[in-house]
Amino acid sequence: MDSPERGALMLVRFIAAALVGWAIVELVLYWVVCNHNNVPVKIFPCVLKSLPFLAGVAILIKSKSLAEWLSDKLDL
Repeated sequence: MDSPERGALMLVRFIAAALVGWAIVELVLYWVVCNHNNVPVKIFPCVLKSLPFLAGVAILIKSKSLAEWLSDKLDL
């Protein structure tokens, strides 16, 4: 694997990890606010807030092929 492909792989993995972290923070903050306001936690907002987590996991699974595609696109 040459340098541009490694850089693209690092970028793809960083974006995926950021999405996973963002979703976890959003879910924890939603749970804390609901507990503070004595409101029950609803399912639909939790599902919406977990979509970046699912996208991040999918990107991590397909990271090698996404990095190759990105490297080819930027190689013009």
